Order: sequence, then C-alpha cells, then structure tokens
Amino acid sequence: MLHVLYLVHDVSDPAVRRRITMLRTGGARVTLAGFRRTTTPIADIEGLRPIDLGATRDGRFAQRLAAVAKAAVSLRAKLWGTPSPDLIIARNLEMLALAGRARSAFGATVPIVYECLDIHRLVLRNDVLGKALRATERHLARDVKLLVTSSPAFIANYFKPFRQVAAPVELVENKYFETTAILPGARQLAETPAAPPWRIGWFGALRCRRSLELLADFTRRMDGRFEVVLRGRPALSEFPDFHAFVEAEPHLSFRGPYRNPEDMASIYQDVHFSWAIDFFEEGQNSEWLLPNRLYEGCRFGAVPISMGHTETGRFLSQQDIGILLPQATPDALESALGKMEEHRFDRLKARVLSQNPRMWSYDRSDCRALVEKLRRLTIVREPLAAEALA
Repeated sequence: MLHVLYLVHDVSDPAVRRRITMLRTGGARVTLAGFRRTTTPIADIEGLRPIDLGATRDGRFAQRLAAVAKAAVSLRAKLWGTPSPDLIIARNLEMLALAGRARSAFGATVPIVYECLDIHRLVLRNDVLGKALRATERHLARDVKLLVTSSPAFIANYFKPFRQVAAPVELVENKYFETTAILPGARQLAETPAAPPWRIGWFGALRCRRSLELLADFTRRMDGRFEVVLRGRPALSEFPDFHAFVEAEPHLSFRGPYRNPEDMASIYQDVHFSWAIDFFEEGQNSEWLLPNRLYEGCRFGAVPISMGHTETGRFLSQQDIGILLPQATPDALESALGKMEEHRFDRLKARVLSQNPRMWSYDRSDCRALVEKLRRLTIVREPLAAEALA
C-alpha cells in the first residue's frame, strides 16, 4: 500500500479533508502533518491524528514565514517515529519549503509532489518580493516529480510562462467526490424550491468583499424578489465586519459552516443559483481558478453565475450553461436575472442537468487512477534501509 506523507498549510481546510478521502479511497495510506488556523491542535481529520506544526494566521505573510522557519527546525523531532513514507505531497509553497527537510529526515530518495491549487498574488508581483518568491519556488521545485494543480489557466498563465516547475503536470479539478460509481445520464434531484424569491447560494471560502457588496446592492434593488444564502468560512482577515454587514442586509443570510460531502445535496438543492464569482485576486488567481462551488453547484442542479471573461466563464460558455455577466454591476445582474421566470429557470436548470455527470464529479475509479499515478513515481527509487525515522 502506498504510504503518503501529506504536508498541508491548514489541516482544518475542508479541501484537505477531501484530498485525504480521495487518497485513501484510491488505496493509499496517509500520514497528515501541517499547520492549523485554530488556537488549539486539531485531534482528528477523517480518523487521522495530524502531526501539529503550529498555528498560522490567514493573510499574515510574515507570521506564516516565521512559522515555516520554526517548523523547519523542529520537523525532524515532530516526525520522530513516523514510518517512512513512499511519497511526500506538499500542498502550497510554504509546505514545499518543508518537504525537502522531511525528505532528508527519511531518506533522499523519497519523491516529492507539489500540489498548488491557488496562485498567490505575492508571487505575481514584479517587485523584489515577487521575484524572490518565484526564484524560491523554482529552487524548491527543482526535484519535484509531479505538479498537481486544478485549472488549465494556472498552467497557461503562471507555471508555463514563468517556467516555475519542470515536472509533469497532473490536472486534478475541484470536483465533487461520489461515494458510488458515476453512471451516465441526468441525476434525479429534489424539487427546486418555490420562487420568488429566487435564491442565490454563495458557499465555500467567503473572502470576496466586492461580491458581498454587489449581492447586497442587487438584492436591495430587487426588493425581495431575490435573496442570498451564504454558508462556509468567511475570511475575517478580509472583512472583519462580515457578520455585522450581513445582519444589516434584509435579503442576505449567513447560515454557518457545512460538511462536505454530507451536506452538499441539501444546501445546493435549497437554492436556484450558485455564485461562482470571486474578485479576491482580480485579474490573477480569481480569473484563472475553477472553484469547488462550480462543480458542486452544477452537480446538484444549481444554475451557476459567473463572469464571462474568466476561466470559469469560458468553461461554462463551452458547455452553453449558466448565467454569464459582462460586468460586475447591479445593473448587469438585474439585466441578467431581474426578469427571471419559472419557465426560463427550468430551461437553465435542464441544461445543467443534461451534462455528463463526470464533468462535475470524481468517483472511486478516479481515486484509484490518481493513487496509481502517484505509485508509479516511487518505482524508480531504491528501497529505504529503515522502516521508520530513527
């Protein structure tokens, strides 16, 4: 059985739980180590007890850099007694900085996989800091055996033009994970809630103040015909007044976090539309990503709303589904949605449901294929002399 040491930037990130599930479903054994965004260590992630590398804070680059430096010193002690892995996966640049230290603790032949699912705005700067970060990434990635990323636009706009990683690339999209085999044909879903009001769901990492303000303006203008349901984890580092802002808006409601995949069907089937727009890093990462909510919303029949010029918008345009906005304004939203009627919505939803389910979901066969690809990376290396760090 392939043994993976998974180094992550935030062990409480729901996407980390999803990747662990994929790896274990595919037949891998996982050891989890990483930082946390909580005040106390996390005891359990999918039955795993994470190796705690300390606390970091969202949006605090200097603090995170110091945490990485501190972890680099203590990493060998933290990993003491851990069975030698066959493979190390480093999620994000800060963990790639620790992957080499972990490999030296276990043996220099352990291959490293670099998982990068966002391109941080700092590495795209043209100043000394940006150039230094890109140079650091190129240096750390020189021995990486595989790059895992989630959008073709990340490759086309960053990794390829900047020549950051020479390793082969594996595209693993942010799809929903099915516990059973994916079968052809449209899925039978629960009945759509009555409208009006038409309900827009914005779920996941809530980090975009511009989206929040845009939706607030639009729903006030529509005077009750539209409402917005927010669920997930608000980035209070970006808008510390998030809760007060939402409470003051008559047509916005925040209903807290949710479990993925346990709650996905119920939360998406309770809305008509899925907000698949993000201006957090406008012109860069936000335009290149293919977000979780795109796949999850379409999987459960919610009609996606996106900007036409983004990678998400281009993807939806190719499939001829969703609502694509030419501009991010209340006027554009009103023009696209304001006169929504039941027969038009039924057509929009039917187009979403007519797509091949594999467009939105991975199943166990995909997990096995991913783990097999990872396993092949380990074949060329020599067997380790020791079974555990000593």
